[in-house]
Amino acid sequence: MTRTTKHSSFSLVLTCLFLLVPGLTAAQEGEVVETDTHRFIEVEEGVWYVTGTGAVFTMSNAMVLVGEFDTLVVDSHVTPAASRALLDSIPAITDKPVRYLVNSHYHFDHAHGNQSFPDGVEIIGHEFTRAKLSGEIGNVLEENTFRSFSDPVPATVATLERQAAAETDPRRRTELEQSHRIQEEYMNAIQEVVPTPPNITLQDKMTLFQVVANGSREIQLLHFGRAHTGGDVMIYLPQEKVVFTGDMMLPGLAYMGDGHVDEWPDSLEGLKSLDFESWLPGHGPIMTSKQPIENFQVYLRDLWTKATDLHSRGVSWEQAATEIDMTNHAANYAQIRGPGVDPRAMRRIYELLDER
Repeated sequence: MTRTTKHSSFSLVLTCLFLLVPGLTAAQEGEVVETDTHRFIEVEEGVWYVTGTGAVFTMSNAMVLVGEFDTLVVDSHVTPAASRALLDSIPAITDKPVRYLVNSHYHFDHAHGNQSFPDGVEIIGHEFTRAKLSGEIGNVLEENTFRSFSDPVPATVATLERQAAAETDPRRRTELEQSHRIQEEYMNAIQEVVPTPPNITLQDKMTLFQVVANGSREIQLLHFGRAHTGGDVMIYLPQEKVVFTGDMMLPGLAYMGDGHVDEWPDSLEGLKSLDFESWLPGHGPIMTSKQPIENFQVYLRDLWTKATDLHSRGVSWEQAATEIDMTNHAANYAQIRGPGVDPRAMRRIYELLDER
């Protein structure tokens, strides 16, 4: 089932109503197209921002660039099952074959669907992303980031099952049963993951040109330095003035468990230097304001300063994670409700400080 709507501006996406249309329909410029598993928002002609509908656990956003002869996809979701659902949904907007997959970074929620892409699809990513997904640097399936998110899933599945069985309200019980099904499918899909690295890599910059109706679309793949990971890649479309930021820049606070908090603010200067009117994050809605970038730089520098002070005073990272006070940034980040930060972030910062 495909739902499609016409709108005059992508800023209206969140308030538009979806019209039910049988089968797969060709997309027109300015549309929002929805399949059972994915929602495609056309930001500019042939530039689609992709989110999950909730029917399948996707965890992250993606981008699809449709040309005259082929299609490029950015990021492959959290599991091979989620990636297959994405590939099955792309015919809702185009019949052009997928030729390239770009990984914005190596994290599981953006790259563990790589293996689902057909033979012949070139996978592009940073050298560091290849090193991580190939096992040259560690085993991503055994590292803290993947385990800390994935290990709790069976307990979540069991809890949802108990809650659904005990629920007396029919509507709420149906919701819990649906959540249980989705999480159980996700739990099973995790077992299928085989990390699949890029076979084409870049260090600082790569430029692709995709044939489109009015000429060619320039696609710049840019690495501005270490930030969310050691190999973040921005996907920048200078003609459309759009940039896909992955998790290097999110509307809220990004996960920092593998980050380079001390270098991240300077890397974001590279992003700020680009001429764009909208940025598409790896999680969250389409953004048009650049102010959140400045806010995040200020937060990161303050976090590094405060963590450095606690580290120098011999405070353990566990204790620092509960004590550090970032409430002076609460006006910009609703999730800040008191002292304390994600322990995974603090452990990572201490690792970097210990290396000095």
